[in-house]
Amino acid sequence: QVQLVESGGGLVQPGGSLRLSCAASGSFSILVAMYWYRQAPGEQRELVATITAGGGTNVADFVKGRFTISRDNAKNTVYLQMNSLKPEDTAVYYCKGISLAGRSYWGQGTQVTVSS
Repeated sequence: QVQLVESGGGLVQPGGSLRLSCAASGSFSILVAMYWYRQAPGEQRELVATITAGGGTNVADFVKGRFTISRDNAKNTVYLQMNSLKPEDTAVYYCKGISLAGRSYWGQGTQVTVSS
């Protein structure tokens, strides 16, 4: 079993930065890939970034060049560094992990609001 807890969200002005964290408790080593998703009000949840156990990364085109995903295996934590934030980045950001068996684990989400 794995539990994921996101943190680091908040209110930031356009152009600002935030770093989200997703801390995993339990069997972090069973997670073969980690993801950041986001969901704005009235919108579908969308994939923002992916990182594999081997460290391979991918970010969605709409955040490329602004967001970076990384992981610290010693701390069982995945990060999403968000720079040059825009109002359209406002959403609840969720962390997800996938195990080798194909099971998904989700965190509870953290709110990011970009507004002046």
